[in-house]
Amino acid sequence: MSTTVDTATAMPSRRRRLGTTELVYMALLGVVVIGAVIVAISGGNLLSTANTVEMLSRSSLLGFVALGQTFVILCRSLDLSVGYVMALSSLIGATTMAGDPARIPLGIAAVVLVAGGIGLANGLIIAVLKVNPFITTLGMGLIIKGYLDTRYKGPAGAVPEAFRQFGYTRIGFVPLSAAVMLLAMAAGIAYLRTSRTGYHMYAVGGSEDVARLSGIRTGRVMITAHVLCSIAAGVAGLLIAARFGTGSALVYSSGYELDSIAAVVLGGTFLMGGRGGVAGTLAGVLILAELDTVFNVLQVDPFFKEVLRGVVIIAAVAIYARRQVERRATRARFGGDGDDGGTGPGRAPDRPPDSTAGGADGDQVVAGHGGDR
Repeated sequence: MSTTVDTATAMPSRRRRLGTTELVYMALLGVVVIGAVIVAISGGNLLSTANTVEMLSRSSLLGFVALGQTFVILCRSLDLSVGYVMALSSLIGATTMAGDPARIPLGIAAVVLVAGGIGLANGLIIAVLKVNPFITTLGMGLIIKGYLDTRYKGPAGAVPEAFRQFGYTRIGFVPLSAAVMLLAMAAGIAYLRTSRTGYHMYAVGGSEDVARLSGIRTGRVMITAHVLCSIAAGVAGLLIAARFGTGSALVYSSGYELDSIAAVVLGGTFLMGGRGGVAGTLAGVLILAELDTVFNVLQVDPFFKEVLRGVVIIAAVAIYARRQVERRATRARFGGDGDDGGTGPGRAPDRPPDSTAGGADGDQVVAGHGGDR
């Protein structure tokens, strides 16, 4: 009896470790504070309305792409074709609308259909033919690039003024596109937390073989993730068309596929899948957008700006990796009363670390499929 009381008394004294998502948002706060101080020293105001609007506008475009990229990375996959899908979607949307407000729904439907079809093709090639995701999506991107370079020699189509409001309208100081992006992020968080497919994405990313043996249709999950990723890129293409007033084939040269992967990884999602979430991705997107805003205000050389962004991303990932090493090293191998801490024969494994402490979407994992097991 006394042993039970002592154990119960000692347990609250264990300090809870911060989840990865919580750390990312602390890093975001640090970037904002440090950036504001540096800009203030140079005589500017980082938190002015103009700079805030610029930061949110930058984050909205990358946010849509990173949202879809989160789904595929959670499944231990990736998509290098999103930049090309964005360019193609902007052209399809603009040429279908052709400046006619009555054709806006048709243009949106065409983009969703084509982008979803590209994602379906990627998912089928990866899940059915077992082609490496890197090769599959890179090849798909090159196919789209070849079509764009052959078919379009410059801007094409025209976006009606009514749809252009999507790119320029503001609600207070928040651009409409950023508000829609935040709603999409919230929907992504809810999808991963409440839907069966959302939980299965974590399981497939943790261990595809174990997930398959558990009765999960891993191929269907992979296909769903890639379809959602391409549709998200298609929405980003519509946003580009709304801002430019026309479709542009040169969007694929902007590097959104790599920026989206960087935002996802910066947000704490493991490249090996199985752990992370949309809430962390949102913080990663905001960090990159805030850094770009600071660099622009300070008029930092564009080449040096990319160097600084690379250093920030590498440092963040190194910190995450270090935390995982420390977590494994400090995990008790045997309990104080002589048991094996709940992992012995015939006993269920411990709850994965941070499975409920990762912020808005909890860095959730499926028990037994966590990235640190």
